[in-house]
Amino acid sequence: MKRITFLIFLGLITLINIKAQDNKRTRLSFVLSPQISWLSSDNSAVEGDGNLFGYNFGVVMDRFFDKNYAFTTGLTINTTGGKLSYDPATSMEIGGSTEANVTDATYRLKYIEVPLSLKLITNEFHRSRYYGQFGLYTQYNIKTNDGNGKSINSEVNFFDMGYQLGGGMEYSLGGDTYLMLGLIYGGGFLDVTDNKVDDKTTLNRFTFQFGIIF
Repeated sequence: MKRITFLIFLGLITLINIKAQDNKRTRLSFVLSPQISWLSSDNSAVEGDGNLFGYNFGVVMDRFFDKNYAFTTGLTINTTGGKLSYDPATSMEIGGSTEANVTDATYRLKYIEVPLSLKLITNEFHRSRYYGQFGLYTQYNIKTNDGNGKSINSEVNFFDMGYQLGGGMEYSLGGDTYLMLGLIYGGGFLDVTDNKVDDKTTLNRFTFQFGIIF
């Protein structure tokens, strides 16, 4: 955990240094975004069984290569997950011991997320401008539990990757400071679970993006 904290700190320092070196072409945003997430499987024996509420917070950087176009990346903590039902029942390692005949499972997942998107932004009018963005994200699992505080780390893959698309608006608060409001959909490419069931379970989410741009 100390190593993870150090890597987060190092990433934040790097983003701030880039911002300081080229203020006109680089923007930093602090985001705190609630989200609704769910899991879906390509195996008919595994069904999504409900949504989970979570949040995504951290630092996002826009690097402009033209007036209205930017690459967006960042470093955030993503708390997400979903629920699954199994028919027939399966076995899972929960809290360090194996439990047989599991029919319903909750996956509360926490990741370090690194997005990479292309952002298209309109010119400003009436103190507002609008944007659309699309791209990819990668994320690295740092904690997992079953909703009751019991670890299920062995049931979840470390790495996940997917696509994201959405849009929103930026409202000027004066100077270079903007309030950012948006809606982003993310869909996973990879299997987030690592269990005995032969399927691919992907993570999906709607993120209600709130941030302050400096």
